[in-house]
Amino acid sequence: MKRIVSFSLLLALFACTQKSEETTITWAPLQDHIQSRWAADVDPLNPLPEYPRPQLQRTDWQSLNGLWNYAIGPKDGEQPAAEGQILVPFALESALSGVGKHITADEALWYTTAFTVPRKWKKQQIWLHFQAVDWSAEVWVNGQRAGIHTGGYTAFSFNITPYLVKGKQQLVVKVLDATDNYEQPRGKQVTNPSGIWYTAVSGIWQSVWLEPTPAETRITNYYAVAENDATSFNVCPLVENPREGDVVDIRLLSGGKALAQASVPAGQSAVLSPGQPRQWSPEDPFLYDLEFTVLRKGKAIDKVQGYAALREVKEVLDDAGHKRLSLNGKPYFQFGPLDQGWWPDGLYTAPTDEALRYDIEQTKAFGFNMIRKHIKVEPARWYYWCDKLGILVWQDMPNIGGCRGHWEQFTWAKPEHDSPLTESAKKTYYKEWGEILNQQQVFPCIVVWVPFNEAWSQFDTYDVVAFTKKADPTRLINSASGGNCYPECGDIFDSHNYPNPKMKFTSEGRQIDVLGEFGGIGWPVEGHLWQPDRNWGYVKFASGEDVLEQYRIYAKELKESIAGGVSAAVYTQTTDVEGEVNGFMTYDREVTKMPVAELYKINREVIEAL
Repeated sequence: MKRIVSFSLLLALFACTQKSEETTITWAPLQDHIQSRWAADVDPLNPLPEYPRPQLQRTDWQSLNGLWNYAIGPKDGEQPAAEGQILVPFALESALSGVGKHITADEALWYTTAFTVPRKWKKQQIWLHFQAVDWSAEVWVNGQRAGIHTGGYTAFSFNITPYLVKGKQQLVVKVLDATDNYEQPRGKQVTNPSGIWYTAVSGIWQSVWLEPTPAETRITNYYAVAENDATSFNVCPLVENPREGDVVDIRLLSGGKALAQASVPAGQSAVLSPGQPRQWSPEDPFLYDLEFTVLRKGKAIDKVQGYAALREVKEVLDDAGHKRLSLNGKPYFQFGPLDQGWWPDGLYTAPTDEALRYDIEQTKAFGFNMIRKHIKVEPARWYYWCDKLGILVWQDMPNIGGCRGHWEQFTWAKPEHDSPLTESAKKTYYKEWGEILNQQQVFPCIVVWVPFNEAWSQFDTYDVVAFTKKADPTRLINSASGGNCYPECGDIFDSHNYPNPKMKFTSEGRQIDVLGEFGGIGWPVEGHLWQPDRNWGYVKFASGEDVLEQYRIYAKELKESIAGGVSAAVYTQTTDVEGEVNGFMTYDREVTKMPVAELYKINREVIEAL
């Protein structure tokens, strides 16, 4: 078993010792790489304590984040004895886990912990929620198998009520993660990181929590779609096990004041209008509150709170006849960074909610109105902050594999350049992409789905686009960002070009033309590097002044491209990531490489050029 970082610890700053009846528990983050300032704020007794699912909230819940026991053993072997403590929900390989190991395809990672169910939850169903586990998770409660889930990017839950006993409950989780085996979606994760490929992320990497719900009937989700030119909502609550005669009371509120109300039979939708509609945009990210109550013979059975935004995205023609992205009926140039969502201390997991919010706040401060979330799916709270702070999101599907052999960056309708995925890999892709689409639709910030990045594991593109459109007909589809593009397949034609913002190819008016990636200006800032050497960018400079001057040149070129029909652009990238040093910020977020005020001015001029 390979240890990717050592256990040299700054115990004076980070050590935590917890006494229990059985043992003394000591935790500290590993110190072999740079860390963000928020690492020092991690409370090992209560990490990431915020409500994990802000778009569907109930009053009662209990976090299970904290110090668990872990062990690593053979994939098909029995559960081994615990070999140490791991801080959940930070991945095994991360510094904040306190472990810093990785598992191979032939090994299993085991977690164990104990918890107590509050007595006031008696006579309710108790749900065990995992926000994300990479990649396969098998779960036991008090020795009984609760279930299994595959897929590293979506939440899953088990009703554990039948398995509960008096007193303490014992929880065991077995994780398998083969990472880059060309069968499972894994984004930028690899077992041997270098260049644009990063450290693997295995195991629990988002919050674990308990929630009580009514014994039979409960609200599981809702969809609130803006319609009628973004002046009203079509709201559909999803209810599990309703009885005949059950109704759902839906209330639309703002500042605690009810603006509209409807009661519908369980399973049906309602149209609600706020009267004087206030549309959501990055310039005015106004959110309405939603309240759902299941009523049975006038008695409340279940109640949840959520939110929604009046915003509409579609294709429009400008005065010159170019197809454009629009927001709320008007052409709207979308400009933002490629956002990988990686952290030097937590890898896939931001150390704190403040850290998670910080990147979005900075992106807004830089003058951008959009983020392309690059081949990763974030925790629900990240999308909540995008909704709340006001930024559009293009959501990528995490790729299964990298590019296939010798491959041009962009090809036009060449099936031979698609990936030779096995049928089992295709089945896994559809399962996980379908779950991502279903889970993420509730967030109004998401305006574009991106099923493929470049030609990484790209296959059967027409079929995948049809699958995506059927799952969500309300958003636009960018079929293959910078990849193997097919005529009129999806809404968007996307070309990548480094470093200059020039489209090598266009759709010739058949689709919305966008520049899905460009830039990559690199500057390795001493004292803020993941590794001392092997750092790279698409172009490299040695000072912030040189970076700013080059960025000005690219902005001027981009404005010329906008006049020629380009409707959106994505700059690489938000932060440095491991060996990549082409971020606006260093990997630890301590240095912004260009003056923020200048960056804001440049980017707003680009956006307003349309």
